[in-house]
Amino acid sequence: MHTFYAPDLNGPTFTLPEDESKHAVRVLRLSVGDAVELLDGCGGRYAAAVADANPKRCQLRIGHHETVAPRSYFTHVAVAPTKNLDRMEWFVEKAVEVGVERITFLRSARSERRELKLERLEKIAISAMKQSGQAWLPQLDEMTDYAVFVAEATPETTFIAHLEEGERTALAQVAAAGAGCCVLIGPEGDFTPAEIALALSRGIRPVTLGGSRLRTETAALAAVFTVHISREKAYN
Repeated sequence: MHTFYAPDLNGPTFTLPEDESKHAVRVLRLSVGDAVELLDGCGGRYAAAVADANPKRCQLRIGHHETVAPRSYFTHVAVAPTKNLDRMEWFVEKAVEVGVERITFLRSARSERRELKLERLEKIAISAMKQSGQAWLPQLDEMTDYAVFVAEATPETTFIAHLEEGERTALAQVAAAGAGCCVLIGPEGDFTPAEIALALSRGIRPVTLGGSRLRTETAALAAVFTVHISREKAYN
């Protein structure tokens, strides 16, 4: 069954945007009466059927509705985006498929990318949500200065992954213990010693993702996956 993103559903019908209408009618060859699924990105899953197969304004008639509960734990990754945007697009796609509640993009001292437009990443997140059958669309935050983010973070549930020497706890260990966590992932070249010291001074604890030196996007995805696996082992 074909799935469409339908935010802010209100009423017995929903009209697809023109680009989606064209895709539904001209590419997918949907016609009146064909069944589709709608996701509102906030846990709502709707059964619907094509009421008007217009390639400019395809109208859907909404039927059965169910609400999918959010996960019992909250996964937040704050990552400094790479210079190559394709690598961030890959991370967003895979993180949404695995399951993530929030992604923040950090502007840190060694960041090679200082600005970021979310429109493309949001489209990728929507596509990944539909493809993977998720009912919740994660929150994507605009670029945020590292110092600002750290100052506003909740120390008890925020952790920093870095490559500097010093004692660090395995992320799997701390992720299994709480109802949610936020993991800071640095840019190519890692966080600076001053940035690490700032996080530690705020009570943010250092964690490790293992013995390998990971690329930024790989580390961010590994953090998401590690949280899921550790929670499943702890509570199943």
